[in-house]
Amino acid sequence: MRYSEMHLPTGREIPSDAEVISNQLMIRAGMIRKLTSGIYSYLPLGYRVIRKVEQIIREEMDKAGAQEVHLPMVQPAELWQESGRWNYYGKELLRFRDRNDRDYCLGPTHEEVITDLVRNDIKTYRQLPRNLYQIQTKFRDEVRPRFGVMRCREFGMKDAYSFDADEAGAETSYEKMFAAYNSIFRRCGLKYRPVEADSGSIGGSFSHEFMVMAESGEDAIVFCEKCSYAANLEKAEIARPEKNVHLEKDWLPMESIETPAVRTIEEVSAFLNVLPRQIVKTLIFNADGKPCAVLIRGDQEINEIKVKNYLGAAELTLADDDMIVKATGAPRGFAGAVGINVKVIADYSIMNLVNMVTGANKEDYHLKNVNIGRDFQVAFFADLRVSEPGDACPRCTGAIKFVRGIEVGHVFKLGTKYSKAMKASYLDRDGKEKIMIMGCYGIGIGRTVAACIEQNFDQNGIIWPMPLAPYAVIVTPVNINEPDVMKASEDIYAELLACGVEVILDDRDERAGVKFKDADLIGIPLRIVVGLKNLAQGYVELKIRRTGKSSLYATGDVVREVRKIITSELNEAD
Repeated sequence: MRYSEMHLPTGREIPSDAEVISNQLMIRAGMIRKLTSGIYSYLPLGYRVIRKVEQIIREEMDKAGAQEVHLPMVQPAELWQESGRWNYYGKELLRFRDRNDRDYCLGPTHEEVITDLVRNDIKTYRQLPRNLYQIQTKFRDEVRPRFGVMRCREFGMKDAYSFDADEAGAETSYEKMFAAYNSIFRRCGLKYRPVEADSGSIGGSFSHEFMVMAESGEDAIVFCEKCSYAANLEKAEIARPEKNVHLEKDWLPMESIETPAVRTIEEVSAFLNVLPRQIVKTLIFNADGKPCAVLIRGDQEINEIKVKNYLGAAELTLADDDMIVKATGAPRGFAGAVGINVKVIADYSIMNLVNMVTGANKEDYHLKNVNIGRDFQVAFFADLRVSEPGDACPRCTGAIKFVRGIEVGHVFKLGTKYSKAMKASYLDRDGKEKIMIMGCYGIGIGRTVAACIEQNFDQNGIIWPMPLAPYAVIVTPVNINEPDVMKASEDIYAELLACGVEVILDDRDERAGVKFKDADLIGIPLRIVVGLKNLAQGYVELKIRRTGKSSLYATGDVVREVRKIITSELNEAD
């Protein structure tokens, strides 16, 4: 492609509303333009990278036995009502009515649509397993779109859905997709890690996120350097501690102490001159309309997702003031386990505490020297807190580490969440009706591109890994008004095209410095510089964007060297 013919509006200024480097560079490099909040147009350079990601995905999905479909973005409310998600999904689901006053939504995901398709077409075990995928536009009405295409409202996504006759088949399908995802992100040239994750609004029993390591990542990743354990912060497990034996002689008499207007852990700690770790927080939750008390050590943070999953609640929120008063007899800030009239569950962090400080279920009072077994009972101990640096690995004796990451893919074991609700069944070998076992598997296309930039940039711009580079080479004549320079540049350009190499010829009448800055900004991996001085000696300069290394090659040899580098880097990614 000739640069003079390209729609490639590069810029030097950093956009004021671009928060992360990928958003800044995608705008400056002429890859995207913002249409409105959370909605972007992809320009030619950006869309070439999108297509590179899509091609890798298609090749790996096809290799894994999945078949491509294309499903409607507009979905009828009836399907979502049938699955039970119409009201549950929340405001991110953009609902609307057509001219006939029928309810629809713009698809944020396609579990309902694909389940409806399969239940109507598949009737017998002989038609299973099936794995269908698509690459298509989604819409989620994010409350606060940010980070450019990493968290936007309209986005491209690859979503696949597997249907199996039994759990063994579903496990095989999951393993195939897990392996395919590893191949996809490796071929994209990304440094990534699959981590255990919560299934969230999609549902299901088990899932992995594929996280690209980057300091700008929204998510914290917990991993062990000693073993293969890795999880996101929501899912990160805490090992159950050994139960210490405490003798009753160690228990001090319980005391009720007046603590006027003292509510927070910090205030209680200062007022009673105790450490936060000696205090027990009693949090009252509303779990599907019923109150539940959850205890945790004062210096720890509760993980509401763990609490929700442990209770098996469809919805979990902190209780409002009325529910707290009904459960404890006191206003917010004074709840405790002693004498409370709701079920009490506790995090492992208090399992071995003695002589604790808790709320007294009485306004302006706290209790000292509270002990489990003597003063109150715990229905269950469980892992309910947020993991912290220094915690022990739940799989081995190692210590866990924390890094930041960007989620680019997610694989789920759905089980029968949708197939049961929507009656997606088949007849087994004995003619008995059985429910299909499902899995779903998503990749954010734009997020993958942005995450790649977050891992590959410097002060001059993007540094594309070869598999995702919009063009592999840019040929830069230093002065287009020198006939010999232009002839050599045109010859190299033509030879590269003939070899199937994706190449730009920068034929603009601009200063060399401007051309070099643009080439670095848009991140082309290889730059061939054709200048009169080197050309007079029979040479051109080949510069590698990632390392900055420059070497001189004879004009007749440079294309061979370029092809060698491209082949080597693509093979390395594979």
